[in-house]
Amino acid sequence: MFFQIKAYLKFLWHSKNEHAVHSPFVFTLITKCFYDKKSIPEYSLLKEYRNALLENKNSIEVTDFGAGSKVFKSNTRIIAQIAKTAGISPRRAQLLFRISNYFQPSTILELGTSLGLATSALALGSRSLGTKAKITTLEGCPNTMAIAKNQLQLYNINNVNPVVTEFSEYLTTHTSQLIPHDLIYFDGNHSKQATLDYFELLLPTITNDSIWIFDDIHWSPEMEEAWEDIKKHPKVSVTIDTFQWGLVFFRREQPKEHFIIRI
Repeated sequence: MFFQIKAYLKFLWHSKNEHAVHSPFVFTLITKCFYDKKSIPEYSLLKEYRNALLENKNSIEVTDFGAGSKVFKSNTRIIAQIAKTAGISPRRAQLLFRISNYFQPSTILELGTSLGLATSALALGSRSLGTKAKITTLEGCPNTMAIAKNQLQLYNINNVNPVVTEFSEYLTTHTSQLIPHDLIYFDGNHSKQATLDYFELLLPTITNDSIWIFDDIHWSPEMEEAWEDIKKHPKVSVTIDTFQWGLVFFRREQPKEHFIIRI
C-alpha cells in the first residue's frame, strides 16, 4: 500500500491535462473521450449490472492462476465482495465504455473476465453506435466465468465469447489462430513476467490502429518495470499513463511520445 501511495504522489507531480498535450491524436482522445462528461444511457445499465452482483451474497470457490498453468490460490469468496474489491470501479467502467465507444473496435480481446464488469463496458460501448464488436474474454476460474456468463445473458449482451483457460496456455496454443484485435484489455495477472509474456505473444497481431490497455501498471515495482519495458519497445509509438491504466498505441505515423494524464 505504501508503494502505491508513493507511486500516486509521483504520478500527480508529473501528470498533465489536455492543455499540455501537443499531439492532435492524443488531445482529441482526451477532450472527446477521457473528459467527456455527458450523461449516457448505457451508464444506467452498467450500474444495474454492478448492483445485481453487489446484492448477490452467494459464495463460490475462486481459483487464481499464476504464470504458466500453476494454481497458486483457491478459496471461497462471496460474489458481492468480489464485485466490490476485485472488479473494475464504476468510474473506470464508464471510461472503458467511452474508450470502446470512441474507437468502435470490431474485435476485442480481454484477459481477465472476473465477473464481467469490464466485459459489459466494452460490449456496450462498442455497440452503442449500432455496431457490435466480437469480444473474446478469457478467465482462469470456471466459477467466476459462470457468474459472468449468466450476468451477460441477463443483460442481453450476446456478442461475447467466454473462454475458460489459463492465459499463457491459450495464447501459446492458439498462436496460429490469433487474429488482429482492435482493442486488447489486459487485466489478469499483475506480474512483470506474465505481463511481458502476454505482450510478446500478442505483438504479432497488432495493426496500425490497435489499442492495448494494461491495468494496474503501478500496482508494484515489478509492474512499473514491465510498463517501462513496454514503453521502450520499438513498435510502440504512443503511451498514455492514467495511473491505473497504461494505454498503448502502435501508430506508425506518430512520433514516439509518452503522456501522463490525469483523469
